[in-house]
Amino acid sequence: MASAFGSRTLSKDDVNYRMHFRMINEQQVEDITIDFFYKPHTISLLTCTVLSLMYFAFTRDDGNPDSNLWVGLILVISFFLVISVLAFPNGPFTRPHPAIWRIVFGDVLYFLFLVFIIFLNWEQVKSLMFWLDPNLRYAKREADIMEYAVNCHVITWERILSHFDIFAFSHFWGWGMKALLIRSYGLCWTISITWELTELFFMHLLPNFAECWWDQVILDILLCNGGGIWLGMTACRFLEMRTYHWASIKDIHSTTGKIKRAALQFTPASWTYVRWLDPKSSLQRVTGVYLFMIIWQLTELNTFFLKHIFVFPACHALSWCRILFIGIITAPTVRQYYAYLTDTQCKRVGTQCWVFGAIAFLEALACVKFGQDLFSKTQVLYVVLWLLCLAFITFLCLYGMVWFAENYGPRQKDYCYYREFEADSTTSSSTRKRRDSGNNRSINGLEK
Repeated sequence: MASAFGSRTLSKDDVNYRMHFRMINEQQVEDITIDFFYKPHTISLLTCTVLSLMYFAFTRDDGNPDSNLWVGLILVISFFLVISVLAFPNGPFTRPHPAIWRIVFGDVLYFLFLVFIIFLNWEQVKSLMFWLDPNLRYAKREADIMEYAVNCHVITWERILSHFDIFAFSHFWGWGMKALLIRSYGLCWTISITWELTELFFMHLLPNFAECWWDQVILDILLCNGGGIWLGMTACRFLEMRTYHWASIKDIHSTTGKIKRAALQFTPASWTYVRWLDPKSSLQRVTGVYLFMIIWQLTELNTFFLKHIFVFPACHALSWCRILFIGIITAPTVRQYYAYLTDTQCKRVGTQCWVFGAIAFLEALACVKFGQDLFSKTQVLYVVLWLLCLAFITFLCLYGMVWFAENYGPRQKDYCYYREFEADSTTSSSTRKRRDSGNNRSINGLEK
């Protein structure tokens, strides 16, 4: 196959690598039975877009500048997402519909917004925030109005129960979702423990990281983190026991069956075997897992530094919308990074993974630029010790996972599986038939 300018001819291996990369990162839907939902409707979409623009352009009251700016901003975002559906790749998932994951890839707009923010000064950023929400003029840092790690020797039931609020539930639920994404007890527990160490090392910058020992060890690590990890991994094992034989909705005649089938469109299409490490893992693969841990910690740190530097409370929409947004784009990111890390035929990271990494570093860069007064108090020794501790604990985790897989892997299932929104394109049909034959349970579902 020749290139566009005929400068060189692609080898067979290059062609195979490119096809394999697209097969992993740009999944296509096969065996479609409801064609309407999977056929392009570009002319209809263009007509609706033009009519919508005409309506908003000629029916709005030009006497309200702020309202015009808001509507214009919302429409820019909306139509950017429309273009995302038309132009962006499907991503590694196909459930519930590839268009959903093309919209998720619209996080490129957030990436561009961060680039724009970096070139503003502090006064411009504050003016933009006050325009978005005038109440932010009166916002205060939580560290300025609350005390942390006070009277830790006083332990009462009332004090313990007061910590079980909406944030504790969010903490627990968040770790359940993280376990569903990572699907590894070893990595989840390592991230959980290293995050508590991260709080200790950055406590001199963020006072709200200061916690009593019983709050940090018992409530955070054991109950919230541990309970969430257990819940996520239990859900993984429950889903692992199922064998899905997807049937067309046209073949289901009962109303209840059709409703159930429609609901199952939001469940994974197949179960792909996942193993982050094995006894023969290369140094590059081990290093990649360590980098995964670093970026994960950086993303978590950004959450706290952003609300501390730009001064908005944890319950504000800027905070929880960002957390929800990051959680959604993490799903295809982890899948693409895992493929890059473990698949020898995958030579580069997927586009969603690349954008996620860029977003994490741009958020950190924005924090450093606009929080110079805060970071001027940084104790370099703490940062160095944090990196060393993170590397040491990660190494122990990886060594333990490899040792366990080597000694106990053949006798008991300690593997992590990845419940995906896609068909397992890397497994041959004969292998899938042998894998499915051991389980007699099946459910009716949807096309892939």
